[in-house]
Amino acid sequence: MSNNVQPIFILPEGTQRSIGRDAQRTNIMAAKLVAETIRTTLGPKGMDKMIVDSSGDITITNDGVTILEEMQIEHPSAKMIVEVAKTQEDEVGDGTTTAVVLAGELLKNAEELLDQDVHPAVLARGFRLAAIKANEILENISEPISEKDEKMLRQIAMTAMTGKGAETAKEKLSEITVKAVKEVMDKENNNVAIDKDNIKLEKKHGGRVDETELVQGIVLDKERAHASMPISVKNAKILLLDSALEIKDTTTTAKIKIKAPLQMQTFLEQEEKMLKGMAEKISNSGANVVFCQKGIDDIVQHFLAKKGIYAATRVKESDMKALTRATGASIVSNLDSVTEKDLGKAGLVEEARIGDDNLTFVRECKNPKSVTVLIKGSTEHVVDEIQRAMEDAIGDVSAALKDGKVVAGAGSTEAELARQLRKFSESLSGREQLAAEAFAKAVEVIPRTLAENAGLDPIDVLTDLRAAHDKKQKWAGIDVFTGRVIDAWQKGIIEPLKIKTQAVSSASEVAIMILRIDDVVAGAKKEMPMPPMPQGMGGMGMGGMPPMM
Repeated sequence: MSNNVQPIFILPEGTQRSIGRDAQRTNIMAAKLVAETIRTTLGPKGMDKMIVDSSGDITITNDGVTILEEMQIEHPSAKMIVEVAKTQEDEVGDGTTTAVVLAGELLKNAEELLDQDVHPAVLARGFRLAAIKANEILENISEPISEKDEKMLRQIAMTAMTGKGAETAKEKLSEITVKAVKEVMDKENNNVAIDKDNIKLEKKHGGRVDETELVQGIVLDKERAHASMPISVKNAKILLLDSALEIKDTTTTAKIKIKAPLQMQTFLEQEEKMLKGMAEKISNSGANVVFCQKGIDDIVQHFLAKKGIYAATRVKESDMKALTRATGASIVSNLDSVTEKDLGKAGLVEEARIGDDNLTFVRECKNPKSVTVLIKGSTEHVVDEIQRAMEDAIGDVSAALKDGKVVAGAGSTEAELARQLRKFSESLSGREQLAAEAFAKAVEVIPRTLAENAGLDPIDVLTDLRAAHDKKQKWAGIDVFTGRVIDAWQKGIIEPLKIKTQAVSSASEVAIMILRIDDVVAGAKKEMPMPPMPQGMGGMGMGGMPPMM
């Protein structure tokens, strides 16, 4: 028998594979790099990132999830960290940087233990136990809040905006945020339901940030359909139509034979009569404002204008739904069935010019369940960043009201959590204790990063924080402007509990998942088959030359 053993190929040619410690190192490195990228954006003194995409469009932001999405990350493990940010954004709307930085720190601390030959499965179990305990601790230290705590809700909104582009006008913007959230909030049997989609954020550059306003109704990026229509209508009775105010074309190809000029005149008159009839039906219903999802014929526009009716065409479906919630109108498909009950009400419908555009404002709606925040700012990039800050603030206030629980910010919650987790780790035995300790240490990355981003000495800050928390000062946090330890609760630095619990859950779950991977198989890229050469090209020859012998 021959000693030459035939090699067995299981995977396709070109497949890359890394096993065991190499796979773990690579995955942890990728995750850590993602966390490092956005770490400098954390806190009131966090810096911004400028991202330029392939087409040259610029995004300037310090919003974690926006940065990660714009960067178009390719590495599979790094993508898992981006998913953490997306989950945090979907669930709360804020705290994406916190979640990602925590995930990166958990993996960094895990790597040190892996180097000491602690098994990944033991680490994963220790992290899981610590995460469950962490959420328990967070529940216990949180404070209650309700919609009546107006001042505290404003403080939550201001905390969310601090360190972002909206900070210059955060007082006014926080007031708008709280009003908007309370306007669209539904409460049933003490259960609070808030759909953030009911708060429409309309951006227009031109003007100052502090000119941002809350419209008790809807702002449409539309102008009136006809120049003769009234610019404003008071005590508006609004009809919402989702069918076109036009004469329908026949579904099959049809020819109309006209033999005499008089027949042509009759045909046109009949067409005009039908179109005029549409305007009559609208007028008879009592409506003085029409929003149509489809088109409105020029003749119908003319007759509507004559009757002093305001109309806008091709309104988006999402805006139509928002209008139903704001004005109480029903969306009508058939003009013949319109009754006064179908009409919605608004105190004022007007066209106004903002920057270069004419917009339609539906204002003074009574008890609207859909409102609009018209965001203004000097440039497009400023307005975009204000919008992101407002989204964070709306998410935070909504999360606080839904859960009814809040905690203090400024790194105080994390410092308290780390202290109690250290105590908990002592109750564990064996190497799981090391994992729980590593978890507690990782949680402190938040106050440490806040200090670093503010140019403070992180070791001094953490030492002072630990000393304060050991003296039972639950809300002792860091003032990034002075470097001193403060009572974050008294200073009004408040965040919803959900930010912290969601960040801990997401970060620990993704860290555990990455730790448990010990084999990465990357498939070879399939090459596109070469198209067959056309006849007469001379086989492999170039440009019709005879093939080389």
